[in-house]
Amino acid sequence: MDISYEQAGHLTRLAAFTLELGESVKVLHSNQIVAFQGSPSLREDSFMKLSGMYRKKRLLQSNIRGPVKFMLGLPEGYSLGTVEIKENDNLLFEFRHVLFYTKEMKFRTQVQKVRNVMMTHDFVKMKFQGPGTLGLLTSGPLYPIQLDPEVPLYVDIQCLVAYPEHVSLTPCVYGNTLASQNMNYHWELKGSGTVLLQPCKPDKQLDEQMQSDSLLRRVLRELIPFGGVFIK
Repeated sequence: MDISYEQAGHLTRLAAFTLELGESVKVLHSNQIVAFQGSPSLREDSFMKLSGMYRKKRLLQSNIRGPVKFMLGLPEGYSLGTVEIKENDNLLFEFRHVLFYTKEMKFRTQVQKVRNVMMTHDFVKMKFQGPGTLGLLTSGPLYPIQLDPEVPLYVDIQCLVAYPEHVSLTPCVYGNTLASQNMNYHWELKGSGTVLLQPCKPDKQLDEQMQSDSLLRRVLRELIPFGGVFIK
């Protein structure tokens, strides 16, 4: 598989994929497929599992097989970050950020602690096992930060994309009284390894796929031919 990128400033706005025979990619935001060159039968859409529908706020995903070329375009203000996942990687990801992953990858869910569910409104994290490539849709470019075993790292709760499975993760605020009263909740991370974050907080006005929408409207948009065109 070959992926090339087109950037606008510091943001990756378009990704062009070339898949050879036997290669396959699952795209979880199907509406971001803006161009496709190959046999139409090489794209197969299917319904997500209920848990995926809830977390992605979408009903369908696309499985694209080679030989084919296709392009993914990104909403204004978002960027595509790719991570090479090895067999024994232990990063836990926010499922809502996952744009695509290659067919050879496996993933499992990990239930969060109750206090973390209350903060994030998400019951599980996703652990991917490679080898393979994971594509992430983030607000701003994806940044890695190395953890220090002695000094905790504080990350805005809306900006943390992935973290090592065995780190200590605690919701908190920090600073003096005025600071702690006027900030969003942060994650306090302690341990070793690398965390991935998005430097910009999500904008609620951006792409509809990243926003809440009525279930009826999403069902009609997905099931009616050209529903995405006529139902806004």
